This record gives sequence, structure tokens and C-alpha cells, in this order.
Amino acid sequence: MTSEATPHAGPGVPVAAFDLALPRKRMASTVLLFDDLDRVLVVEPTYVDFMELPGGSVDLDESPRQAAIREVKEEFGLDRDPGRLLAIDWVPPRPGRSEGLIVVFDGGRLTVEEIAGIRLPADELRSYAFLPAAEAAQALPDLLARRLLSCLEAQEAATTVYLENGSLTG
Repeated sequence: MTSEATPHAGPGVPVAAFDLALPRKRMASTVLLFDDLDRVLVVEPTYVDFMELPGGSVDLDESPRQAAIREVKEEFGLDRDPGRLLAIDWVPPRPGRSEGLIVVFDGGRLTVEEIAGIRLPADELRSYAFLPAAEAAQALPDLLARRLLSCLEAQEAATTVYLENGSLTG
């Protein structure tokens, strides 16, 4: 869909100008990580007053997978493949936030050695915990709880799901 304010690609309109005029969305990558008891890793950031799932913003010219690798390294000091894609979640705009796309990867189980080696960045994370899925969902804001539960269902079914605001559509 185009508007008068958005240039149309076509004769006389350079593709670069058209590209720069397109809307932009914020994007983040989340990695679901588990311990050997299938408990979900949740984190307590220093910059908000609620628990979150590991991950963060995708930087300019960075793929969601690269962001997942970087975030796990920055947040926990771990070099891990983010695993398979579990979900893409479109989050609508809300007060103080633009719309966004959140990509969720299945990070798998951390070994006892990996867990023992976790080093949190003091300026970013206060703490972390491994919680049973139901407790993790209760500890998270509603949107993140819905996303987590949808992703756990996708993991169980060995599928990838499309979510809107944390919930399955259609």
C-alpha cells in the first residue's frame, strides 16, 4: 500500500530513494534457554522493573540470528548457536513503543558447566533464574508470558509459529 508521501518505485524514482522512504520496524531476537530440568531461563534487567526473556535489539545490518548470538554472549558470556526458529511475533505499537518484530530461537539446554560460567553484565542484568514454564510465565509481563507459552507449544510440536502480540493467529 502506498500513499502520496511515499514515492512509488517506477520510472524516474530511484530504487534507493524508494527504499529509504519505506516504513521501518524495530526488531529484536529472543533466545529460549533451558537447564537440564527443562526450566526456562529468565533475566532481571537493570533498566526495567520486571523479568524478561534473554535477548535484545537487532542492530543495523545485523541478522536476527547474529543478534541472538551476540546477545547470549553479552548477557551470559556464552558462545552458543541460537538453534532453530520457534516464532516470529509482531507486536503492535503501544504508548512509548513503536511496532516491532520479535524473532524467537530455541537455544536448547545449557550444561552444568555453561550455567556455572554465566557472568552477567552488571550494567544490564541484575539476576537470572531458571523457572518451570508456568512460574516463568507468571514472572513475565503478559505479552512475554503469551509469547513464551506459544513458543513452548511450537517447540513441543517441532514447528515454527507466527504470533501477533504473543498469540497465535488464524
